[in-house]
Amino acid sequence: MSETRSVDCVKCRHYYITWDPNFPKGCRSFGFKSATLPSLTVLSSSGQPCMSFEPKPASNHA
Repeated sequence: MSETRSVDCVKCRHYYITWDPNFPKGCRSFGFKSATLPSLTVLSSSGQPCMSFEPKPASNHA
């Protein structure tokens, strides 16, 4: 379970919120929408933690 905690989709540049109420979380890298965090879907499907995590760029909000 520690692998899933190290992959925080919300901090990943590929993560997005969809308009689909049944599948509100999406991953642009893998090209799918999910009801749960994409990293959990990847782990349950492949048995491996997500390898596409890329941190979001730093925002320039002052």
